[in-house]
Amino acid sequence: MWLAFVAAFFVLHAEIKRRKLEVNPEVILGCVAIAGIVGAKFWHLIDTPEDRIPLGMLFSWEGLLSLRSGFAWFGGFVAGITTLLLLARKYRISMLTMLDICSPAVAIGYAVGRIGCLISGDGDYGKPTSLPWGMAFPNGLVPTTKTCPEWGAPANCAVHPTPVYEFIAGVLIFLYLWKRGRRAIQHPLAAGVITGEFLILSGIERFLVEFLRINPRVILGMSNAQFTALLSIVAGIILLMVARRRFRKIDPVHRVLNHVNQHGNPPKPEYHRSTPECPHPERWSMFDTMTAEVEVLEFLKCLMTTMKPNLVIETGTFLAVSTLYMAEGIKQNGFGKIITCEPDPEVFAKAKEKIDSSGLKKWVDYRCEPSLKLNVSGTIDVLFCDSLPELREPEVRYFLPRINPNGLILMHDASSHLKTVREAALRLEAEGLISVVLLPTPRGLVIAQRREGRK
Repeated sequence: MWLAFVAAFFVLHAEIKRRKLEVNPEVILGCVAIAGIVGAKFWHLIDTPEDRIPLGMLFSWEGLLSLRSGFAWFGGFVAGITTLLLLARKYRISMLTMLDICSPAVAIGYAVGRIGCLISGDGDYGKPTSLPWGMAFPNGLVPTTKTCPEWGAPANCAVHPTPVYEFIAGVLIFLYLWKRGRRAIQHPLAAGVITGEFLILSGIERFLVEFLRINPRVILGMSNAQFTALLSIVAGIILLMVARRRFRKIDPVHRVLNHVNQHGNPPKPEYHRSTPECPHPERWSMFDTMTAEVEVLEFLKCLMTTMKPNLVIETGTFLAVSTLYMAEGIKQNGFGKIITCEPDPEVFAKAKEKIDSSGLKKWVDYRCEPSLKLNVSGTIDVLFCDSLPELREPEVRYFLPRINPNGLILMHDASSHLKTVREAALRLEAEGLISVVLLPTPRGLVIAQRREGRK
């Protein structure tokens, strides 16, 4: 048990550290451990020693009380979850986030704990087997027709080492959850998804392992542990559905904004899936899922110093990362201006704050208004469209008459996977309005030029 707590602590500490949360892992593990032990002991005292209940009593209070037989751990589970929810309020993080960061620790702690059961021989036995790695019953105990009459097992037989199976399954579940946690840091993931997947995977594992163990049947041909595992699976599915439905209701821009506010914006490997034109997206880097790739940002800055534009228009400021990269190039030139627009007031406020503190405000004109209502005087030398994908084509059509024939039109998110922008650019080309080059970056970048007036 102590080894399980130690393993859980190191995983919990690492998870909190990589999520950059102001949470104390020692306090969490200590409180949950004490609450779990006390809860399990208390539940054991009030547990009802009934092995089976009639089907008709399942939905009665008396039946539910009887169903607790062998569920001393259930008291520890309830006490532990309650403690986590209270700690979430203390640390001012969402309850689902608290459960998410603890799920990998629980998975590895349970896995290590099963090896403890194997060593101590606490009665966690399996069906008789002839497998060479089967284990003998400790303390001189053997399965007999009295303990499991349906098997009629001979004395001194070997049994399935179910704790070993559970250890392997627990480690695999931990590795999967750890990978999911890394994804949650790289780009937005609904709070509660990791917990839901943990409940489903651990429930499936427990349900399957119970086929190899000695356990009294309670109802519908299932053991008490199988019935509880089934409830865990159902709870996990419900949690996934609720978490994802709530997540979809959040504006995509605000999802990324909330994610950046929580995890910061350090460079990390590009998340986008591979495409035929860009089979190795992991070779690129990104700050977040809304801002252009780091290499594209550097290209934009280089483009400013190469073209020496007087006027640059950017649609979709977001957190002003691309704005400031281009402003660096304009500053290096010593002349020019970038006009950037963001219609969302909350996002605009963050961008404005960042630009104001950057030392580049002289070169930036930021506006909180829709791109298709942006009034611009003068000739546009560079148009960078990075707003909502469905707005890119209308934006090009809107600004096209004011674009310098020798200038450039850039449209981000034009990969073959993100079809909206790519198809829009090719449609504009087919109409004879622009000439298009498709750069094979992970998310895709269109470089185009106006045809009319070009010499």
